[in-house]
Amino acid sequence: MAAQLSGISSTCSLRDQSSGLAFDSLCSARPTAIISFSYRNLSIRSLETRRHHKSSTVCSAVIVDNNSDQMELDTTLSPRVNSVKPSKTVAITDQATALVEAGVPVIRLAAGEPDFDTPAVIAEAGINAIREGYTRYTPNAGTLELRTAICKKLKEENGISYTPDQIVVSNGAKQSILQAVLAVCSPGDEVIIPAPFWVSYPEMARLADATPVILPASISENFLLDPKLLESNITDKSRLLILCSPSNPTGSVYPKKLLEEIARVVAKHPRLLVISDEIYEHIIYEPAVHTSFASLPGMWERTLTINGFSKAFAMAGWRLGYIAGPKHFVAACNKIQSQSTSGASSIAQKAAVAALGMGYAGGEAVSHMVKAFRERRDFLISVFGELDGVKMSEPQGAFYLFLDFSYYYGTEVDGFGLIKDSESLCRYLLEKGQVALVPGDAFGDDTCIRISYAASLSTLQAAAERIKKAILTLKSPASV
Repeated sequence: MAAQLSGISSTCSLRDQSSGLAFDSLCSARPTAIISFSYRNLSIRSLETRRHHKSSTVCSAVIVDNNSDQMELDTTLSPRVNSVKPSKTVAITDQATALVEAGVPVIRLAAGEPDFDTPAVIAEAGINAIREGYTRYTPNAGTLELRTAICKKLKEENGISYTPDQIVVSNGAKQSILQAVLAVCSPGDEVIIPAPFWVSYPEMARLADATPVILPASISENFLLDPKLLESNITDKSRLLILCSPSNPTGSVYPKKLLEEIARVVAKHPRLLVISDEIYEHIIYEPAVHTSFASLPGMWERTLTINGFSKAFAMAGWRLGYIAGPKHFVAACNKIQSQSTSGASSIAQKAAVAALGMGYAGGEAVSHMVKAFRERRDFLISVFGELDGVKMSEPQGAFYLFLDFSYYYGTEVDGFGLIKDSESLCRYLLEKGQVALVPGDAFGDDTCIRISYAASLSTLQAAAERIKKAILTLKSPASV
């Protein structure tokens, strides 16, 4: 993939000697940068800039020729960007996709998106929006129609009241979270994040020049934050607490009683705000019940509620999320959005109105998907419960299993090497079992790996068989 610089007219072909792949590059006074990905080590590296000179390819720093004089171009990046790690979930998903496209029969259980099609009523609303010419810019914060529908949903389903000017619709819940972090954090502020966490939370804090403070929760506690641990880690610099329920990556759901204990701690600190990420709220398994943090006494004023349409409504590719909160904070998010992406897709917004009109909690269509997710979860729990040394906390929501495989760390595998951590275990399962999973270190817990069961039951059965076969060929370190 070439990054082209302006003002270049002639072309040539560069060939990667290791793979035999040809890349069309641009040859003139200005060079072309080539970016490549190394998936085996789950890292991203930049190849040296290449400059064509007398039918040979020279690797060097970026150099601009000007009247035969050479001047090196400053290619340094912002320290803020350099502090951010690339997403492992994205890298692994891309790697697995590339392998499948190359003919390798990899089963992909790394991505966090439903495998169901968008419900027909939603898709038709989007199609009709195109046909009816609803393809122009919308107000930056979202259409009044959609924001009004979101207010109705939050009141009826979550017990929290907002007006349309307290809602901002964005290009996915990820954008909503990032804008919230940027809006309220100052350099040096601390963002408290319970672990295991969604991979992007710490990096969003770093993008805001804030410091992520990770508070670990153990599998024996169902990966839920201990209020006492929270209280002992709050400082004068603490600005945000991020909660995710149901949780990515664990599927844990915070009981109302535990949230009330956390709220009492938060209430003691006037500077501390809460981002409540509720994107998985409708993918929940009885008897678990979802509670919105903003509905708790005294928490509305300091809570920024995040939600969206990607998960429950199987609309991941439509890219639509939203934030709800006090107008002062939400207006700041709206200002950031006005200078970055502007408003979300007009077509997706029409589709979202249809989604919210499907009935309480998404109606029968969402209920059908949740039933299927539960069946898949129960199957995987049964299968992995048969493996020696594997620990698990039964998820109460979302569509992930976060399994502790640390029993097998320290195992030496012929033809592969040492399995020393979650990353090497996932590489082993990808190479030997041809199943793509995400290492737990990406989520702040290196003892575990994440399995997405947003795939058909037949696909999960095949994947489970491959994983079991690969694991059973291992000997635990204790038996070596």
